[in-house]
Amino acid sequence: MGSVTQSLMRLFRGSSGHHDQPGKGSVPARATRRSSGLGEFSRLLAGREGLCILDIGPTSASNIQRLTELGHRVYSEDVLLASKDPSLMTPSPDGATSFDEARFLTENLAYSPQTFDAVLCWDIADFMDEPMVKPMFGRIWSILKPGGLVLAFFHTKDAGPDSPCYRYHIADADNLELQPITISSAVGAQPGGNGRDTRASKNDRQPDYRLRRVFNNRHIENLFRDFTALKFFLARDNVREVLITR
Repeated sequence: MGSVTQSLMRLFRGSSGHHDQPGKGSVPARATRRSSGLGEFSRLLAGREGLCILDIGPTSASNIQRLTELGHRVYSEDVLLASKDPSLMTPSPDGATSFDEARFLTENLAYSPQTFDAVLCWDIADFMDEPMVKPMFGRIWSILKPGGLVLAFFHTKDAGPDSPCYRYHIADADNLELQPITISSAVGAQPGGNGRDTRASKNDRQPDYRLRRVFNNRHIENLFRDFTALKFFLARDNVREVLITR
């Protein structure tokens, strides 16, 4: 299994801040909490092997290891970090910013239709710039198989703008470890989806992981209107967990 895990690790497109590998600098402490959404997700996948699962949050080596040990094929792509690429943003004369959605989808989530059985989204939609969110979920619909699952988290109205952005590690079928993301002085060199070197120099703008918005239930239902079903779970930490079926 070790060789499988190593080969899958090479699929990482990038990782924000520190990797979750011990002995490589200071790693923020993790908090553990129960996740009803993850519990339902795990229950629906239990007993099935050979599934194709995509984790699009900040990369977690422990997620890769756990899911491959369960017999699944796992891909990891840090879509949140990719969405913060300054070259995707163009200031307009009126002071607003336009986003190159087409290029974003060309360089990210570039998989064949109906490739995946499940996608782990975590709460990245809340931290992405809004123009990227709907196109991202549209692409996820495309790359999911019919009946495929999406696990996504959304902050509630009580969450403040300083809510931390976490790297989510699956501890077991019902529990998550939450590791706050920290940004080093430069984002490390990582190969992008198109083979570009995304090394950030000390003068480059660092990713901004502030909470961008709060989606209410109606907004969430609208985001997934092309999907078959949604199931909501109210979690701790002012987070709403949603399990969505393609």
